[in-house]
Amino acid sequence: MAFDIDTFAETSTPVEWGDLDLDAFRTDPLPESTLRVLRYMCDVEYHTVCYLRDMLVTPSHGDGEVSTFMTMWNREEYWHGEALAAVLKVHGIEVEYDQLKAKRIKLGWRDRIDPIKQSIYGNIVGKDFVATHMSWGSVNERGAAAAYRRLARLEPHTALAPLLQRIAAQEARHIAFYTTQAVKRLEASGLARKFTRFALSKVWGPVGSTISSEEEVRFVMGHLFDGEDGLRDVRKMDEAIAKLPGMAGLKINEAAFRARGLYADLPAA
Repeated sequence: MAFDIDTFAETSTPVEWGDLDLDAFRTDPLPESTLRVLRYMCDVEYHTVCYLRDMLVTPSHGDGEVSTFMTMWNREEYWHGEALAAVLKVHGIEVEYDQLKAKRIKLGWRDRIDPIKQSIYGNIVGKDFVATHMSWGSVNERGAAAAYRRLARLEPHTALAPLLQRIAAQEARHIAFYTTQAVKRLEASGLARKFTRFALSKVWGPVGSTISSEEEVRFVMGHLFDGEDGLRDVRKMDEAIAKLPGMAGLKINEAAFRARGLYADLPAA
């Protein structure tokens, strides 16, 4: 797998939605369940800057390719949030900075201590921490892309589905970078493999689970990935994770979904 960071930086653009007829939502509005999922997604995208903040205190910020990618990645994720906010606004749901700020403040000590924790881990593990960062990013971006594609299938609205597919396409480029970097770094270091496996199996949680209530996490996961079709997509994500060096056998997505009550009637792999 190859990834040209210069090409990525040169071709990085905000997701386009100006050509979509958002006024169509006025006569054909989205159902409340879809809007609830979109609000969750919007919050996650806008929260990206906090994740970037946490990573800037780790060895990741000293790597030229990684820092270039993170700059462009944060920009693209911000515009994903803006696009989703535009859809929500047509439905009378305002997503404003003060609301986002208030949500982060409500996270309290957990939000304030995150950069400290990352700095400590980074200093203990050293440059091998970058492998964990890249692997974690690969897992999260894969989950985000799958979520956008699933929602596009579940809600094929003419003004929504194309936007979700465009966002998913940008997420696919993010997956490519993270995965390329993760494979290279995991292959080079036994410590990186051990620490990354520990972090993914013991610390990782579904995207958005650190900033949203458990009720919202369960709702979104259930809405998007319930049933046999959803479980198939979840297992595909885990199969991709298991292909990373040292990560064979990990099934962190399925475990997270089952822990929240999904697939109780379906056999485990």
